[in-house]
Amino acid sequence: MDFSSSRQCINALWILLGLYWLISSLKLKKIKQRATWRQRLRYGLPLLAAFFLMARPEARYGWLGARFVPATPGVAWLGVLLTAAGVAVALWARWHLGSNWSGVVTLKEGHELIRTGPYRAIRHPIYTGILLGLLGTAMAMGEVRGLLAVAIAWLSFYVKARREESFLIHEFGEKFEAHAKQTGMFLPKIAHG
Repeated sequence: MDFSSSRQCINALWILLGLYWLISSLKLKKIKQRATWRQRLRYGLPLLAAFFLMARPEARYGWLGARFVPATPGVAWLGVLLTAAGVAVALWARWHLGSNWSGVVTLKEGHELIRTGPYRAIRHPIYTGILLGLLGTAMAMGEVRGLLAVAIAWLSFYVKARREESFLIHEFGEKFEAHAKQTGMFLPKIAHG
């Protein structure tokens, strides 16, 4: 069966996200502090591995090419919907972050602690959106390598988020700690009571 139209939709969604990132990166605040190269490699290299697994057909080595969902149009289009939802969350979060955003862990001059939009409930909603989008893409692909790529991306984002939070605690102190108690890292915190 040919799922090229669902694959084309997924490609278009990721291109849309990339274009928005590119355009919105033209107006950013100046950098006050940046993670070291070593720290950036700790989260950047795993992301490259995840990208390779997801995007390169030659990554179908043995069991990595095995299917984990049936090859049906319904599954492929469910993957498109999840990818679209993830891209939408990432775009929404990126829009709220505004000129405070950076592709690497940084503090900006005049950095603000954003608590609007998805940041009301999640500390790192861009990562949440990208992970959801990757999960959708993996589902549409249907191969184990896609799931492995999602797991590697999650680990990379976890390492990066911890580094970001160390910067934010240093910059905002108790204000960030209170925010962290009210929010989840990648998912909204479930209230007990």
